[in-house]
Amino acid sequence: MLSNTPMTDGIINLNKPRGPTSHDVVDRVRALTGIRRVGHAGTLDPLATGVLLVCVGRATRVAEYLMAGQKAYRARVHLGITTDTYDAEGRVVAEAPVEANRAQVEAALAQFRGTITQVPPMYSAVKHKGTPLHRLARRGVGVERLPIKARQVKIFRLELTAWEPPQCTLAVTCSPGTYVRALAHDLGQALGCGAHVAGLTRLASGDFRLEDAVTLEELAQAAAAGRWPDLLHPIDAALTRFPALHLDADTARRLCLGQAVSPPLLGQAVSPPLLGQALSPSAGAGTLPPPGGGGWGWVLARAYGPDETFLALVAYDPATGLWRPRKVFRTPER
Repeated sequence: MLSNTPMTDGIINLNKPRGPTSHDVVDRVRALTGIRRVGHAGTLDPLATGVLLVCVGRATRVAEYLMAGQKAYRARVHLGITTDTYDAEGRVVAEAPVEANRAQVEAALAQFRGTITQVPPMYSAVKHKGTPLHRLARRGVGVERLPIKARQVKIFRLELTAWEPPQCTLAVTCSPGTYVRALAHDLGQALGCGAHVAGLTRLASGDFRLEDAVTLEELAQAAAAGRWPDLLHPIDAALTRFPALHLDADTARRLCLGQAVSPPLLGQAVSPPLLGQALSPSAGAGTLPPPGGGGWGWVLARAYGPDETFLALVAYDPATGLWRPRKVFRTPER
């Protein structure tokens, strides 16, 4: 018999307001729920609004998988003004006339689609030798003085959706780790006039959408009525890109005790052809490097018991043919 997970474990899809930091929102959720173990899955700047995924209880253990999802944004970009933070909250460092028209802006956007190289803003959570860049910036250390590595990011969609000079609105769909502030800054440099983000809304993070998000006020009302757990998405909602394995009762118990299993499986399982594809060096989102490194990925899967209870995230070990528990979320009753 497997014990039930407390209803205080899960993911809250919050519509973050403008002003507070992501950490401020986490503190507010802790205060409202009375749960200490709370974290977020992907920082939003104070200026930004929209989808902020907050992990409560054991859901903090899947934050890394939530952060790996694609992001979608609506960005309002102000041309002609450059700031040190690349957004409206920073200090103005340059101004220039905006001579570009809509067609020129649309043409300039083409170079930022696909895989691009991006240098993180100086005011960001990216760390240099363990210290966040924004702290170094406040000490007066310029990014040009630091060996900050540029990173490759993917821009899947970049469209001009509104043109009201000197401002324009962009629709952006991108890989995790992309800084829309840096994208706006680089666009301004390409146009020769500079630019910064005047407003930013995250419309989606992975499968979570803004239209389904709740506000802090709605969370507060639910907490006052004792109903805030009703707003939680289940832990396995963070793992939907991985295939599902269905285990019988004995195999489920052994898995939850930390044992590698060679299941009898109930229902549809991951087939050997899929494993062969997923374990190739060019494997996709369902894989990760094995312990000790190497070029081969391990396929991950969601494991469920016979009653469809989510049990664990498991990894297939091709050397033994066993499924090894990676993160277990249920414990057997004694």
